[in-house]
Amino acid sequence: MQDDEIVALYWQRNEQAISETELKYSRYLTKIACNILADREDGKESVNDTYLRAWYSMPPHRPGVLATYLGKITRQLAIDVYRTKNRKKRRASQYTRSLSELGECVSEGDTTEQRVDARLLAEDVCAYLRTLSPEARTAFVGRYFYTDSIREIASYYNMSESKVKSMLYRTRLGLRAYLEQEGFL
Repeated sequence: MQDDEIVALYWQRNEQAISETELKYSRYLTKIACNILADREDGKESVNDTYLRAWYSMPPHRPGVLATYLGKITRQLAIDVYRTKNRKKRRASQYTRSLSELGECVSEGDTTEQRVDARLLAEDVCAYLRTLSPEARTAFVGRYFYTDSIREIASYYNMSESKVKSMLYRTRLGLRAYLEQEGFL
């Protein structure tokens, strides 16, 4: 079933929308959740919560790209579960690894000024990503949005893990320089 047909089912409040979403996107969404949580059961729970959140958000929202919309919901739900479960302890997951790598580029902290600048920062990061080669851009997004492992990214592009690490390192250095130039660091 096509995405626009699935969205139409949500708008009609037809419960078949959830089963069609699960049929088409469960593997994709489970991968996102499990990369963040490093726990299959918690990942499945986040994916099920995604279906519920999609049910209640359509209408009024009509996503242009259903996969991205669902992926964003799953990612946020999984991050919320991760934060709840790991307040006092740090578990090794792709999410923690990718955040620690990005720590060099963007300072941690949660001041009011940083929250106000968050949208501008996001726009500048997107602008920087548009300057990259498609390979570097998709590797960066795969690593830092979808929290794919280095091994997975290497297999996508049929390259060595060391080359992926090097490419991501150079991209992070470039991002840091770009953000310094734009006045964020």
